[in-house]
Amino acid sequence: MRLGEAKLEVVVADITTLKVDAIVNAANANLAVGGGVDGAIHRAAGPQLAAACRAIGGCPTGEVRTTPDGEADLLASCYRRSIEAAREFESLAFPAISTGVYGFPASRAAAIAVAATKAALGETPSALRRVIFCCHSESSAELHRVALLGAAGQ
Repeated sequence: MRLGEAKLEVVVADITTLKVDAIVNAANANLAVGGGVDGAIHRAAGPQLAAACRAIGGCPTGEVRTTPDGEADLLASCYRRSIEAAREFESLAFPAISTGVYGFPASRAAAIAVAATKAALGETPSALRRVIFCCHSESSAELHRVALLGAAGQ
């Protein structure tokens, strides 16, 4: 697949019900079961996901978690690295990462998500044909739609 051919979509849904090859999840450094989207993903996946997380042994600090300094850069890195890691998949879904219990401003997060995803798709050879921003609410979805429209005009 040539660069930049993936279709970007925004949906309001339960991310665990989407028919995609992979979903992205914001998790703590220990990959321990949490609440919010993480808890929903673990409930839908069953105990084998928690076992797999324990086997991995954690996620290095700075890879995809939010810290007091550089949150926007780390959030963008999460999207870029997810696109890179999913290059063999045809579809990928992102929740509105860090906007729940981590409290990152939703409008800024949507703009970062769209910009970082579009940049990564343009830079990373990939089989991805479909990238979904899966939002829990219509207001979050609207922020992502606005970000997509803004990115299309650039």
